[in-house]
Amino acid sequence: MSNETKANIEEEAIIAMLTMRASALGEKDAKGALSYETEDSVEFSLAPPLVYHGKDEAGLRAWFNTWEGPIGGDVCDAKLTVGGDVAFWSGLTRMTGTKTDGTKVDLWFRQTIGLVKRDGRWMVSHQHASVPFAMDGSGRALLDLKPSTAGLRVSMSPGRER
Repeated sequence: MSNETKANIEEEAIIAMLTMRASALGEKDAKGALSYETEDSVEFSLAPPLVYHGKDEAGLRAWFNTWEGPIGGDVCDAKLTVGGDVAFWSGLTRMTGTKTDGTKVDLWFRQTIGLVKRDGRWMVSHQHASVPFAMDGSGRALLDLKPSTAGLRVSMSPGRER
């Protein structure tokens, strides 16, 4: 098997795993979503605190409970780099849905995911999500930005084709 063929197989395996993980997140399946993460994962989330260490099923379930119905989303301008048993995915991620208080959410944010291959299985070991902030001294998060390119978009909403 050529190196290019091996690389394609690894990329396909990672994309399949990330798609299944995104479906679990969209369907608000905390246990399912966390099954794709390493026990020692590190997450720099949009929400406080500054860093999470390890899996937090109760915390993820509590966050899911703030949503009415499924959480939708899309991905734009994604890039995957694979080298041996380590890979990095980055892209623009869109989160959509309705909060339990009726607030409609349609947010694009930057996301980077670090992956490791353990026992033949690709797992998320590092996550970082962020939004830009205004550089005018206000420190205001810029939550209304949209991708400026017509890059490839892939739906991650439950029940929608990918």
